Amino acid sequence: MKHPVLEVKHLVKQYRTVEAVNGISFSISRGTCFGLLGPNGAGKTTALEVIEGIIPPTAGEVLYNGAYKTDSFREEIGIQFQHTTLLNFMTVRETLLTFKSLYLDTENIDYLIDTCKLHDILHQMNNKISGGQAQRLMLALALINKPKLIFLDEPSTGLDPQARRYLWEIIRKIKDKGKTIVLTTHSMDEAEYLCDEIAIMDHGRIIAQGSPPELVERYCEGGTISLPRDNVFMSLTDLPFPYREVNGRVEIMIDKVNTGIEKLLAMDIDLAEMTVHSPNLEDVFLTLTGRKLRD
Repeated sequence: MKHPVLEVKHLVKQYRTVEAVNGISFSISRGTCFGLLGPNGAGKTTALEVIEGIIPPTAGEVLYNGAYKTDSFREEIGIQFQHTTLLNFMTVRETLLTFKSLYLDTENIDYLIDTCKLHDILHQMNNKISGGQAQRLMLALALINKPKLIFLDEPSTGLDPQARRYLWEIIRKIKDKGKTIVLTTHSMDEAEYLCDEIAIMDHGRIIAQGSPPELVERYCEGGTISLPRDNVFMSLTDLPFPYREVNGRVEIMIDKVNTGIEKLLAMDIDLAEMTVHSPNLEDVFLTLTGRKLRD
């Protein structure tokens, strides 16, 4: 029987009067990307640091390949921290070679340079590269010891949309090579794009868990059809759906999009300039907590 790569059981981390992590449990299958999703202060980074062995738990346990972690655990994982300070007087290439010297079994440097797209900045000083370039370098450093399990703590925070998407593509290719990834994020798009399974955290607890489609199906129903008010010639009270008026448009809440559109057509309502919003992860979180993740 194959064990999950990682099992977290009833994990607690308490700081005096604050319980940052409050009894969370989950397991992660080999070769998947598992996301801890939640707003700032939800406990994601603290949970990750306990799992990684950087700080001790107050209670609970973490199993790696079905057994308690040994000294080899740190040799077999890669970590991309949310904030890391690199030496300004070193180049990108010198930094890679320095980190390579810290491990016995290491990845080929040229492979890392190619995978993380570092060719153009190899001879630049660490303090002269952009945020997106720095994140790609951090990812290369997390891969340098050939890790089987990789932890990424909000890897794309602060990046512009183009740099963020570029980094996501690199992470997906790494996962496609069979690596197991644990990712923390408060970005809906990042979680939907990268994660096979998600645990949503808030106030130190896991409040929902499943694949992105499962979570949407479980916690959100239907969708919203938006039309210009002038398209709806009748009294709005005659609509067979709940609705609201917003900035000259009518937002109609329906259980099933296709059925809703068919009913509106049967009522001879003009569907020109119609927009349809289907539920997503942000709607899931709003349903569960009453506030958006980015608040």
